[in-house]
Amino acid sequence: MEGPQRFNELKRRVSIIKTQSLTDTLRHLEQNGLVHREVFPTVPVTVQYSLTEKGSDFQAALREMEKWAQKWGSKE
Repeated sequence: MEGPQRFNELKRRVSIIKTQSLTDTLRHLEQNGLVHREVFPTVPVTVQYSLTEKGSDFQAALREMEKWAQKWGSKE
């Protein structure tokens, strides 16, 4: 949500996730049109991920889910 990022930047920000899980999640998000993957012909290859318009639009739903989780998540 904070602009284009490379894979390792994402991995550092979400340090609790395994590399393969992050890869699988990014592929899934790309297949569903939420994330755009751009490959740059460098050595080694650079890959950058960014939100598509559809992905940006989904942010509102995520914020509402976060509000719900804060209200009800820790209550039993």
